[in-house]
Amino acid sequence: MTSIRFGRRTLLGATLALAAAPAFARDADDTDWHALGDDVRAEMRWAWGQYRDRAFGLDQIRPISGGAECFPLKAHHLGLTLIEAMDTLWVMGLDAEFADALAWTKTHLDFAIDGEVSVFETSIRIVGGLLSAHHACGDPLLLAKARDMADRLLPAFATPTGMPYRFVNLKTGAVRDAATNPAEVGTFLPEWGTLSRLTGDPRYHDTTKRAAVALFDRRSTLDLLADTIDATTGRWLGRRASVGSGADSYYEYLWDAWQLLGDADCKRMYDVCTAAILRHQQDERYGELWIADVDFETGARVSTEQDELAAFYGGLLAQGGAREAGAAYTRSWAGVQHRFGILPESFDYAAARPTSVTNALRPELADAAFNLWLLDRAPEWRRIGRDHFHAMKRWNRARYGYADIADVTARPMLQADHCPAYWWSEQMKYYYLLFSDTPRFDYADNYLSTEGNVLRGLRRPLAPAIG
Repeated sequence: MTSIRFGRRTLLGATLALAAAPAFARDADDTDWHALGDDVRAEMRWAWGQYRDRAFGLDQIRPISGGAECFPLKAHHLGLTLIEAMDTLWVMGLDAEFADALAWTKTHLDFAIDGEVSVFETSIRIVGGLLSAHHACGDPLLLAKARDMADRLLPAFATPTGMPYRFVNLKTGAVRDAATNPAEVGTFLPEWGTLSRLTGDPRYHDTTKRAAVALFDRRSTLDLLADTIDATTGRWLGRRASVGSGADSYYEYLWDAWQLLGDADCKRMYDVCTAAILRHQQDERYGELWIADVDFETGARVSTEQDELAAFYGGLLAQGGAREAGAAYTRSWAGVQHRFGILPESFDYAAARPTSVTNALRPELADAAFNLWLLDRAPEWRRIGRDHFHAMKRWNRARYGYADIADVTARPMLQADHCPAYWWSEQMKYYYLLFSDTPRFDYADNYLSTEGNVLRGLRRPLAPAIG
């Protein structure tokens, strides 16, 4: 193993050069996009075969050893990868693989388990995954199972503020941990609003909207939200305003509730929050745009460290109308990708160095590129997605699937024996939709959740897929 070390002067010079003439945006484009889409599909089929042979019905395959691990429960499998993968398999036309996953889900999936789960993670992954699979095939049992899980999560919202506890026991309804954050308070409405629409039961929509509004109503006089709050009292426990981990998908779901459900209240809340973020958190360094962490009451900058999870935010800004800022922020992250191949988990843009060198197979930059491309079809965004996919194939492919990276600065990069289930739902879908021009997806009228689940826009094929 040879470690690659970067001096700050080298990185700053690279940053300035990339800002002046980014190679990923200016190269002559001779990519065969449909062939690249076929390659993505082939990799999905290969990885699914590994999972099918070694971990079928288990939550997450270990791609180096071939073992498996549980999530979100600690000692019981729920078939999370099957649930996360289903609509990706469907949109790729991997119909036999989809049928296998559907059959297992209908026969074996049972949530009556005495175990504690994250309300946030379980909602976006399992409720959302089942709803997107239902959208794909129309099977009513998938909707029933999504509703069953939502019912088991509902006790977490029984607080004086309406903001949920972080954890709930699926069998007993016992709740735990009121110290929560914007993402875990407000990342529910698209899935639960869809559930209300499909079942005719308004509780799911009304409960989760109440939580989102309760958080917004506690914003500072600068219209900023901090990163930690007590769900039972509504008292802020932290002061950092960020668009990264712990906050990211709250803003995403304010916009998404407008996009998917037509909720004008959420559109207003999104506009207020976004105007405040752009007013107080934008920071231009070395020709690049970043979104700084600031004190939510004073606007004073508290950090120039960027969480890789925030890389999605450029796509959201563009969706919400701030296209110039969204494109600039995405280019800043693409510059980091160009430098390291795979994004580090966190990056200090002032020092131009990674502060965490791991990467958990993150899809956020591909997500942003896809959303930008949906808006203007500029080839620049496809190229960013292409580079993301090629780097993943080069560095993350392991013996039994795709693996996390333990150190993106090492050569060769060091892998970790973990494949998060969101990999199946997110970047493999973003890549395929970005490259393939598949007739199974409505590129003009669609909605993908924060977990990449398609809740609007899937098109039924006229004839069975071949191959």
